Amino acid sequence: MKAELSPRQKGMLEFMREFMEEHQFPPTVRDIQAGCNISSTSVVDYNLRILQNRGYLRRFADVSRGIELLGSSRPGRDVVRVPIMGNIAAGEPLPIPGSDTWHSGEMETVDLPPFLTKGKEHVFALKVKGTSMIDALIADGDLVLLEPASRASGGEMVAARLHENNEVTLKHFFIENGMVRLQPANPLMDPIFVRADQVSVQGKVVGVVRSV
Repeated sequence: MKAELSPRQKGMLEFMREFMEEHQFPPTVRDIQAGCNISSTSVVDYNLRILQNRGYLRRFADVSRGIELLGSSRPGRDVVRVPIMGNIAAGEPLPIPGSDTWHSGEMETVDLPPFLTKGKEHVFALKVKGTSMIDALIADGDLVLLEPASRASGGEMVAARLHENNEVTLKHFFIENGMVRLQPANPLMDPIFVRADQVSVQGKVVGVVRSV
């Protein structure tokens, strides 16, 4: 039998259930703080740990909104195992093996709640190196989740491979008069311009797992 919960913990559980029913994804710690009129995020975190220890929920480390209620009738309780293929540069292009070798050999993986992959198939992760996408809320050390793709629309965030040096970079993708502009989300950094036949899209970003 599960231990009796405090009124605050019962209120947090009820808030989280109602939030998930309305939004179809979990709340953040700050959402819970505001929705339950709690004094600080540390108090929220303390009570979430109690709820997890007592079997009411599961938390995914380093994932914003990484809360899963247990014993719920809502679908999607299984985790999704995503392979971490390597590093990607959010800065200067970073040499990495071509995509045809990404699936070979032993590979690190990360288990994530399904909402992070947005129902996409064959999602893979790359660890970000650099700060060129900082204004898109992607920092050094984060994991970006990508769906395999060979085409992108203007403005989409992609992993783009530069053929000349077999380098891959994370940027917003634009094509203009036969040239591709790979645009950083950092006003201190310049875009990369390359002929359209000298660049290929490796994947499109569908989510981010923050490192802090």
